[in-house]
Amino acid sequence: MSSAVRSLVPLVAATIFSLAVGSLAEATGRLVPVAGVNDLQIQVRTTASKVIPAVVSIASTVMVRDQAFSDETLPFGLFREPPARRQYGQGSRVIVSSDGYIITNNHVVADAVDVEVILADRRQFKGKVMATDPKTDVAVVKIQSTNLPTVPWGDSSNLAVGDFVLAIGNPLGLSRTVTFGIVSAVGRADVGVADFEDFIQTDAPINPGNSGGALVNTNGELVGINTAIASPTGGSVGVGFAIPSNMARTAMQSLIKTGRVVRGFLGASTQDVTPLLGKIFKLPDVKGAIVTDLQAKGSAEKAGLRRGDVIERFDGRDVMDSGHLRNLMASAAIGSKHRLDLVRDGKTIQVDLTVQEAPRERARKSQAATATGSGAHPLSGVVFDDVTPPLARQMDLPVNSGVVVTDIEEGSLAESSGLQPGDVILELNRQPIPNFSAFQRLADPMKSSDLALLLVNRQGTILYIPVRGE
Repeated sequence: MSSAVRSLVPLVAATIFSLAVGSLAEATGRLVPVAGVNDLQIQVRTTASKVIPAVVSIASTVMVRDQAFSDETLPFGLFREPPARRQYGQGSRVIVSSDGYIITNNHVVADAVDVEVILADRRQFKGKVMATDPKTDVAVVKIQSTNLPTVPWGDSSNLAVGDFVLAIGNPLGLSRTVTFGIVSAVGRADVGVADFEDFIQTDAPINPGNSGGALVNTNGELVGINTAIASPTGGSVGVGFAIPSNMARTAMQSLIKTGRVVRGFLGASTQDVTPLLGKIFKLPDVKGAIVTDLQAKGSAEKAGLRRGDVIERFDGRDVMDSGHLRNLMASAAIGSKHRLDLVRDGKTIQVDLTVQEAPRERARKSQAATATGSGAHPLSGVVFDDVTPPLARQMDLPVNSGVVVTDIEEGSLAESSGLQPGDVILELNRQPIPNFSAFQRLADPMKSSDLALLLVNRQGTILYIPVRGE
């Protein structure tokens, strides 16, 4: 919220109060309560009492290891891995079904080995993390109980700047905390918390421990899941962010049904409109998403989209930028049809697009073999993946197939031997490597002392890199 807006709120409040007091004083000669203020207070109080029982506290336990330390008793100052220790965290959750389904943030329960849910009435349950979606920062937890208090879902698309909202959670371990504010902005997509961002911004104070808690309207309906704050101090400065309920609900339903989030996919690469591009493409406004590449047989190609088309509207809704379009597509039902308004060569046209499911993203594949003896596998600390045309374009690779190094641990044997991110693996020990499966079949049986002779393509230069284990 800008400084101008921040100063406007107290000024308006003060003006209203002065006018009310002045007119009432003239009429009666004494101060009396302002009816509108009392009505709002009653509504907020009622909403808080209704929602608080369904916002629960969570205590999670993860196993962590501190940084390895050098031991002078080991030869050559080798590093000894310290034992794992338990680390405890706190957060909030919202009960959305009476039979024990609870929604929270992925970052609240990620990697948790133990989850304890504490209800507002102090009952405690062991929670089970059913599924998580890091891309939206949503997670689903289940407890074994019935007749639980719940928060009804609200429609976050109806939120507007200035709407009153309540943030309810357990900040800093203080359970059943309620704060009050307004919606400061909607559609925030530049926060940097998750891959899919469409955040509600609010000035209702949110602090550490609020994550996963409820953002509700004055009717007591769940309109957001409190997720993050922007703060130079680590505490609330009136800039908090919540996942819209519509996005969270869609993700949760998909997680419960399939264990993952099924998303729609445009089947095209896009970029934001800049003022200069707006002039070049003869656009009326600096908004929309420019199609830069099309996936063969994807939704966009089948709908007749072309490179250079500018997508301005999706079912009549303005498309602000590429991220906004991505969110709209991701939340659309698979197989559903939608009308797109395009600008093509300065002319406005319409096309109908049928949404296809986004291709499943594989986790980056690391060489996961464990050496049979002591010491490190020669390729430990290296992350590999299959080369695909999109990945080749993204990493500027010289080929469109094979296996590529996408990440490498600093100080690992492979890194010390000269292997680099972007290296495409052609051979392992003189055996050709067409894909990761073939690579893994050769790499997995290797012992810690074995030599890994890699033939790599580094931006068109072919070279051997020997990596010997310890």
